[in-house]
Amino acid sequence: MYARRRHTYFAMMGLCIGLFVLAWGVVRLWSVPAAVGMCVVAMVIPPVAAMVANRRGPEDRWWDDPSGDPQSDEWWDELDGKKRPH
Repeated sequence: MYARRRHTYFAMMGLCIGLFVLAWGVVRLWSVPAAVGMCVVAMVIPPVAAMVANRRGPEDRWWDDPSGDPQSDEWWDELDGKKRPH
């Protein structure tokens, strides 16, 4: 899933750059308002791309992964109210 999110992120960012280049390299010659509209759309793409790339999938484990240090894991489990089987 990580590769799919990464490819989606780069595709969205490529689309963003493409919109900017087309807006001010080509479209502005015929219509400045259309070029500005393209830039507004391109402006929204990077935050959405970041959310897509960083969202947590159902198979991803981030904060609840054991660190490998038994004492630290036991301490965090105690704080979270979890009981780890020994």
